[in-house]
Amino acid sequence: MSTPETPEEPRSADDGTPAEGAQVSEAEAELAAQRLERERIERRKAERQGPIAAGAKLSGTAADLLAAVRAVESGEKPPATVFEEARPAPRHPAPEPVRRAPVVPEGPAAPAEGTVGEVREVLTRGGAPAALAAPAAAALGEDAADLLREDPWQLLRVPGVRPEQADGFGRALLGGEAGPDDERRGRALTVWLLEQAAAAGHTVLETAALTEALGRQGVPGPEDAVRNAIAEGDVLVFQDAVGEAVGEDEEQPVRVLVGLERCALAEESLADGLARLINSAPKQDGAAEEWERAASAAEGSAADLIRAASGHGLVLHTGGEAALAEPAALLNAAHGMGLRAWAATHSPLGRERFASRVDGPAVATVTGLLSGAEGPGRDPEGALAVDLLVVLDAPQLDVETAALLSESLPDGARLVLSGDPAVLWSVGPGRVFADLLAARVCPQIASRRPDPGPLGELVSGIGVGELLQVEAPEKEVVIVPVRDAGEAVHRTVQLVADSVPRALGVPAEETQVITPGHGGAVGTRVLNAALKERLNPGPGRFAGFDPGDRVAWSPAPGRTLPGRVVGADGQGLRLDCAGETVVVPRDRVEQTVRHAWALTAHQAVGARWPAAVVVLPGDAVPALSRPWIYTAFSRADRHLSVVHGVDQALQRAVAEVPAKPRTTRLPVLLAPQLPGAAE
Repeated sequence: MSTPETPEEPRSADDGTPAEGAQVSEAEAELAAQRLERERIERRKAERQGPIAAGAKLSGTAADLLAAVRAVESGEKPPATVFEEARPAPRHPAPEPVRRAPVVPEGPAAPAEGTVGEVREVLTRGGAPAALAAPAAAALGEDAADLLREDPWQLLRVPGVRPEQADGFGRALLGGEAGPDDERRGRALTVWLLEQAAAAGHTVLETAALTEALGRQGVPGPEDAVRNAIAEGDVLVFQDAVGEAVGEDEEQPVRVLVGLERCALAEESLADGLARLINSAPKQDGAAEEWERAASAAEGSAADLIRAASGHGLVLHTGGEAALAEPAALLNAAHGMGLRAWAATHSPLGRERFASRVDGPAVATVTGLLSGAEGPGRDPEGALAVDLLVVLDAPQLDVETAALLSESLPDGARLVLSGDPAVLWSVGPGRVFADLLAARVCPQIASRRPDPGPLGELVSGIGVGELLQVEAPEKEVVIVPVRDAGEAVHRTVQLVADSVPRALGVPAEETQVITPGHGGAVGTRVLNAALKERLNPGPGRFAGFDPGDRVAWSPAPGRTLPGRVVGADGQGLRLDCAGETVVVPRDRVEQTVRHAWALTAHQAVGARWPAAVVVLPGDAVPALSRPWIYTAFSRADRHLSVVHGVDQALQRAVAEVPAKPRTTRLPVLLAPQLPGAAE
């Protein structure tokens, strides 16, 4: 199988930015977005170096906490009272973000061979796998070997390394000096736990939760460990007010929070960017009469959305698949007024689906928009060249991506965040859309367009906690009971390869299997192996893949691009992802490419298929929740088969298991910057 070659991309010789007419790949787009994020964090870190203002009248524990924060900024260690209740110190406002045009790098800088060799020597001496040498050198930099000799627990900064592995490495290097009370171990575990929390969606943790988790890791003095991590600048400490003070002489209760710098600063930057949009009047790019004529020509909640967007810098829009007609109507109306209006989706599949609803080429992916690989590009000041930006799949925005979007919008622009609040939240830290809906800081337009048919009725019921029995005369919904894992795998393959194509005319390549996890007896690995054997058998001559294999490529954590294998050569595995040729280097295939006849619900979010087969084996019960089931079931356009092996656990999950809570600060950060909440 052949595929058109991607032309070589011309680049300027001095700064690596694309020359005129250059095309930017998805991989380069992701790298550019990551570089922008690093630059932004460095700027925000520099902004925080000034002293904290105010606080002179505080006393008691409030003064102790304020002194602790000031001590951290001056390089001293905070006092032992840092985790006691205190009055919150005000957050100093961040200046207007400096907008810079994106720079597309040639690729990630690989660690020097000499550095990798030195790290390999240290790892071998400590009994750690030599295969960790390259990722350790990439994570720790050119001084990685010296860092590991001085502090073996820095190995926890390497993705995939567990505390028990770092402990064994430390004992092998340090002998009797390595103990559970080692200050270096406590600091490293503090950062590691916050990284795990970020992967679970938290931007910060309450100190009680963090110290409890450190205690479970065998840290004898968890409070001291957190204080040391704060003092060394490994993590940041915050104090947020909780409720109101009872009386004039009473101290206002607060919660003390600890977070990673990248998450904390991104959330602050996002709050500043959103406040700027909310507080500034939209640019007068069209007469009020034109907006009103456009609203009058629309129907129902589409008219409400157009009216809200006409006069506000930030608008929230909620609804399911059918409700996409409303942001499409807004976009088309804006185009009719001559505005620079664009939409951004979570995935390429979502981009293609929405593009058919919009007049003209005005839809990009969020990553492509931010990097400049797609969309209108940037104006001379570095802001996106848009008057209106509609971001679909808004629940998938993590705080880092949302911060980049808000900073990239010019003054006077309008931002509409649209999405289904019942789906799974972002893979990255934060719950941006849910936080904004709860904070009620801007107009909210709830669509009155329900998804049609038996599938729409089923999914709508799940959204409110009810698992309904729906009439499906055209076999829109089919339940397939199974007794065990083996039968679940057999029936899934049978449905995809035979039953659905024969009964409904939906070919196997348009049917998506969704299951709760990658591992287990009926996870994606087992299902993909069985589906490959039936649908595209082959020897897997390149890292388990053959031409024609359906795959999912993850260029960065939390991002999944569907594609097909078109071949392989000395450069790596060649994929066709949404019409773009991608070459995945040999050493990155195992980590970033999976077979994709079966996906998890998180991988499938933001896309839909004509048919979906959702597999619920008996061992999936702990993973089931209302958002998971809602997301999985709503990926089907025409037909849904449920391979059902969880008995009553499905109904209990829909009725009783909501989304897991996430600890975030966005509403608290926004509140003092706004004159009042929207009605």
